[in-house]
Amino acid sequence: MPTTPVIEIRDLHKSYGMLDVLKGVSVNAQKGDVVSLIGSSGSGKSTLLRCCNLLEDSQQGDILFQGEPVRWRGTGQGRHPADRAQVTRIRTNLSMVFQSFNLWAHMSVLQNVMEAPLHVLKQDRASVEARARALLDKVGIGDKADVFPAQMSGGQQQRAAIARALCMEPAALLFDEPTSALDPELEQEVVRVIKALAQEGRTMLIVTHDMRLAADVSNHVIFLHDGRIEEQGPPDSLFKTPQSARLKQFLSHAQAA
Repeated sequence: MPTTPVIEIRDLHKSYGMLDVLKGVSVNAQKGDVVSLIGSSGSGKSTLLRCCNLLEDSQQGDILFQGEPVRWRGTGQGRHPADRAQVTRIRTNLSMVFQSFNLWAHMSVLQNVMEAPLHVLKQDRASVEARARALLDKVGIGDKADVFPAQMSGGQQQRAAIARALCMEPAALLFDEPTSALDPELEQEVVRVIKALAQEGRTMLIVTHDMRLAADVSNHVIFLHDGRIEEQGPPDSLFKTPQSARLKQFLSHAQAA
């Protein structure tokens, strides 16, 4: 009996005015799946992730979260989610980790991690704090709970952002280029955390430029080119025996970089 996907995107189209960014993309993530989205800059990877989290409005296609379809009002460029309460409910279950960390500079790391569960989910402060401290320990920065983001390295800030995402106890995590703003040494700190989350069976969509990360943590990889899925499959076959000329070219450039 087929299970209901955590995230299902069907034939999604997204444009900015006359510029078509997504041209009919479909993605399916079952519970425990780690799906990596790869492709050149401008291929639509980050836009797809932002549409999934309803940070961007799409013009056509369906987005379902745990079987529940997003309800829309209007069509084309005038299409928007019809139910703000539904948007909030979906976003609280799809925690997003951004390339630029997006931590609040005026709050300590612990306050950053606790903020959304306290004020969005209205959870008990003592239980939220206990969970937040445990998550900071989990990502290796338990000793940084009381410092401010500006006092931390980029790798530490990104790990704090991951702890913040996890503190919402989401059904899925969305990563938008989580390591691209980091130098190689700090990048590995974050990669280790993402690998550990994958081994726990977390459902994740990861937009990444790091082919090794995609190969190591994913059970499915999607190569986007010019707003469409050019090729997809298990990482072993996609990286070792690519079929399309565009993917072969992309991987040869990635390996040379």
